[in-house]
Amino acid sequence: MKINAKDLWAGGLLVFLAVIGLYINGGFLGIGLEQHTLGTARRMGPGYMPMLVFWLLMGLGILVLVLALNSGPDELGTWQKLDFATLAAAVAAGVVIWQVMDRMGYSNNYIQVGFACLVGLLILAVSPAWRPLGMTLASFAVFGLALEPLGLIVSIILLCGIASVADREHRPLGVAAMTLFLCVLCWFVFIKELDIRVPLWPTII
Repeated sequence: MKINAKDLWAGGLLVFLAVIGLYINGGFLGIGLEQHTLGTARRMGPGYMPMLVFWLLMGLGILVLVLALNSGPDELGTWQKLDFATLAAAVAAGVVIWQVMDRMGYSNNYIQVGFACLVGLLILAVSPAWRPLGMTLASFAVFGLALEPLGLIVSIILLCGIASVADREHRPLGVAAMTLFLCVLCWFVFIKELDIRVPLWPTII
């Protein structure tokens, strides 16, 4: 059996994150931390889209795991001291910030988790080996935190801009074109067709 170690670990990580996400959202075998209303595909509740994304993530992880069993050999690279240090610092900082914000009385759990993840991922991205993963995931955290106060369009612009930093050789014109495409696509699908009640533009102005 020609096992691809990189894909095996990647698939396992995707499945693990999907299970954690479903548990937090309350959509994993009927148990979880939050019991968000799911709604329907036409009238989505606050828990519908996260549930859908996490189930898709789990499916993708399982697919990667299966393909990894016969797509190798491809061994994992050697970890450097900086890789271990940034990972440990990122986890520690995320946990501390989450607990501090919880004790400060923040009522919205997603703000605590999102800000803790953002800081942890930015610390993780200090290591060149972790940079692509750290900056890409940090862009999702920024999107989640910015969606309500800044609106869909600005959040997508921030997401694409931060994610593009993950690749030092990115082309600004390509990033701008992708950002414009995503803005139009998300407006058409989520605002016009599905009538999801999220602000399109900043609400703090």
